[in-house]
Amino acid sequence: MVEFGERLRQLRKERHLTQKELASLIGVKHSVISFYEVGDRTPSLEVLIKLSKALHISTDKLLGIDKSETVSISGLSEKDKQYIQYLVDRLRS
Repeated sequence: MVEFGERLRQLRKERHLTQKELASLIGVKHSVISFYEVGDRTPSLEVLIKLSKALHISTDKLLGIDKSETVSISGLSEKDKQYIQYLVDRLRS
């Protein structure tokens, strides 16, 4: 089972973020991200929510509860969202 810190490191790296960049996005010092990744600290609920928003994933995925894959489509037009849904439907068929 992948621990929270390992999952956080993996997700951060997948998004090509340094610890310093992620820390800046959520308003903490970069050492805090390091502590989370090595398992020395556990984030508060408030920080967990900030992390999930910064990484564009659900808190469930961040915690390892949700195994489904998601893609954030926020900021897209309704037409673009419909097109993405069309593509997903085509890929599934």
